[in-house]
Amino acid sequence: MWSVVSTGEIPAGDRFDWYSDIVSSEVMPARLSCERPADFRGEAAVLDLGEVRASRFSLSPLRSRRTAAMIRRGDPEEYQLALLRKGATSLSQHRSECTIGAGDLMLWDTSRPSDNQMPATGGEVRATILMLPHDVLPLRSQRLDQILARRIRGDRGLAAILASFMTSLEEHGAECTPEELRRLSSVAVDLAAACLAQQLAAEDLLPSEVRTQALVQRILAFIDHNLGDPQLNPAAVAAHHHISVRTLHQLFRGQEESVHARIRRRRLERCRADLADPALRGRPVGAIATRWGFSGPEVFSRSFREAYGVSPTEFRVLSVMPLRTERSA
Repeated sequence: MWSVVSTGEIPAGDRFDWYSDIVSSEVMPARLSCERPADFRGEAAVLDLGEVRASRFSLSPLRSRRTAAMIRRGDPEEYQLALLRKGATSLSQHRSECTIGAGDLMLWDTSRPSDNQMPATGGEVRATILMLPHDVLPLRSQRLDQILARRIRGDRGLAAILASFMTSLEEHGAECTPEELRRLSSVAVDLAAACLAQQLAAEDLLPSEVRTQALVQRILAFIDHNLGDPQLNPAAVAAHHHISVRTLHQLFRGQEESVHARIRRRRLERCRADLADPALRGRPVGAIATRWGFSGPEVFSRSFREAYGVSPTEFRVLSVMPLRTERSA
C-alpha cells in the first residue's frame, strides 16, 4: 500500500509550512521555498518494496536546497532516481547541472549538497522516484558521480524500459502482495543499475545476474510493443536480441510463464480490453483479433474461451450490460 500525505485537508495558509515540515522530518532535512505559498498544493506517497522504496510526488513549483549542514543533521544515504511525469525541474549537484522535462530521468545523491528548482511558470510537477540505498547498486560511487544531475532521456534504450517499469509500479504497485513487491524490488535495482551503466558505457562492470535481468526486461518490453505482429514468436524474439531460441527459453525458466505463453496472454489481455471498450463497440471481433496478432478468428475464439470461460462475443455483451442497466434506470 502507498502511504500518502496530502495538503488537501490543511488550511490554505498553513499548507506550505506543513508540507515543508513533513519533508524535513519524514524524508530528509531540506530548505523549501515557494513564490506563492498561499496557493501551494502538494501530495507525497511512499511504497515500501523491501530493499528499496518508491515514492511519488505531485506538487506546486518550489525550490529545494540541501546544504552540508543539513546532510549532517539527517541523511538516508540514498541515490534517488526520478522519472519526471509532468512539468519541469532543474538540478544542480557535484559541479553538474541539468534541466529535465516530462519523460526524462535524473539521478542525485542525498549525501551531497544539491539545489533543485522548479520554474514557477511550469505548473504542477509530478514525479516517480526510486530510492536506492548506496550499497544496493553494483557500481562504484566514483562512477555514479559522473552522472549526478545529468539529463537521462527516457524514450530510448534501457532508460525507456526503466521509465515504463516505474510508471507501471506507480499505477499498479498497490495491487501487489508483499512477496510480489519484494520481487519488484530486485527488478527495480537491476533495471536502475543497467540503465545507469548504459549511461556510463560500463555494462561490462555489472554482475552477470544483473545483465540477465535487464535482458529479460528488455525482451518483455519488446514483446509488449510488437503484439500486433502475427510473426511474433520465440524465434523472432530471439533473433531480435541476437540470442538463440534455446538461450531464450533458458532465460524464461525462472519466469512464471514461457515466452509463448507470455505472448498469448498479453495478446488476449489486449483483446479483452478492446472488447470492453465502449469506443470500440462497432469494431468487429475479428478485426480486434487481427489487430493483436491472432492468425484467425477460430484460434482467437478458442484461446479466449479457454482463458476467460466465455466467447469474445459473449464477453463483449456482458461487459456493456452494466452500462445498459444504468441507462434504463
